[in-house]
Amino acid sequence: MSTLIIRDNSLGTTPLKSLLRSLAVPAIISNVVNALYNIIDQVFIGQGVGKLGNASTNVSFPLTTICMAIGLMVGLGSASGFNLELGKKNENRAKRIAGTAAVMLLISGAVISITVRIFLHPLLILFGATKNIMPFAADYSGITSLGIPFLMFSTGINPLIRADKSPRYAMNAIVMGALLNTILDPLFIFVWDLGIKGAAWATVISQMLSALLHAFYFKRFRSVKFVLSNFIPKFKDSGYICKLGFNFFVFQFSNLLVQIVMNNVLRIYGEKSIYGSDTTIAAAGIVMKISVIFFALINGLVNGAQPICSYNYGAKKYIRVRDTVKLVIKTAIIISSLIWFIFELFPQALICLFSSSEDDLLYLEFAIKFMRIYLFCIFINGVPICSATFFTAIGNATKGTILSFAKQLVFRVPLLLIMPICLGINGVMYAQVITDMLSFVLAIVFLTDEFRKMPQKDFS
Repeated sequence: MSTLIIRDNSLGTTPLKSLLRSLAVPAIISNVVNALYNIIDQVFIGQGVGKLGNASTNVSFPLTTICMAIGLMVGLGSASGFNLELGKKNENRAKRIAGTAAVMLLISGAVISITVRIFLHPLLILFGATKNIMPFAADYSGITSLGIPFLMFSTGINPLIRADKSPRYAMNAIVMGALLNTILDPLFIFVWDLGIKGAAWATVISQMLSALLHAFYFKRFRSVKFVLSNFIPKFKDSGYICKLGFNFFVFQFSNLLVQIVMNNVLRIYGEKSIYGSDTTIAAAGIVMKISVIFFALINGLVNGAQPICSYNYGAKKYIRVRDTVKLVIKTAIIISSLIWFIFELFPQALICLFSSSEDDLLYLEFAIKFMRIYLFCIFINGVPICSATFFTAIGNATKGTILSFAKQLVFRVPLLLIMPICLGINGVMYAQVITDMLSFVLAIVFLTDEFRKMPQKDFS
């Protein structure tokens, strides 16, 4: 029965536009809802706690990035391996990969949670917390660290569920957690007057619900049926997963380094400006949260395309792989351009959602300026993201890793350190513009080279 499922897999036969739509739309919805509940979280914190509350979540965000780095490495790496092995008719290994990924996520989540709780204050200082921000950041991070195992499990298992052609379930597992968080936030912050601690507890509880929904899916897998032995981790399979997902780890981990560098640069040069360090850190954090909407849309699109590319590459249907990538990039450019218009034309309306009546005009002025400049090249940012995911999907993790590494550590970090020396606080914003341009060019070069090397005809 399982062999028949694999042979007739719709990933290799359904028309691409309708197939991509069926896989990508639920992934986009789940990502956008997840992003929106993070944004709503910030809105409630901004209105109920104020500028320092928003600044504290920005300082705490590297902890989330650590979880995302490992969660996406394991999740997207295992999803790619799962579909590649199904395409090769290796059902047993596909099951081992999925089971190994689940155990890896739980163990690594527990280790990170314990580590964060032990070294919380030194970590927050490293992440750029000022004296005023530290009490809020410590309260928020101390509580949310309890939810790290649940966050990592949900992050990693969600791509596997999509890889099993159940994008609606994957979407609902995220949406349910997001809705719960949206309900609990105003209750905890305003009704029960728990402030920043209330926002943190709402986040943890919603992460627990989402993780449970993801765990329940293992009894419902469509492509394979699991037995207990599939969940005994194999070193070979763990290495395979990490290899395929390593570029996502590099991208997210380099994001962590960028966030640390940026927060500290904002603290140093913000103090020298008319705005002050607390204002620059808070405003930058708000812009980062708003930009998550863009990344949610693009990541949902490429997550929907990942199983199509992986399966067809494993089945040696190279023309279908090439057509999928072209369709995804065209769609990403259209989405990116629409988002660019919104961010550039309506920055004040978006920023004001996160501002309480106590926030001053300098805060609003800097946040609008930061948003317009920092996100100026967002209309081309979809191409590098699509490219990195494509390389992982076909098992060529090296190019994806290089793309991620180059954008964050070769381009962005040096520019963040050098440009503020000449331009002050403005250098932080212009460093991102140049980084986006260089990353776009590199992605085009890599894609062109891969298409040239890929066979021009199918072998299945």
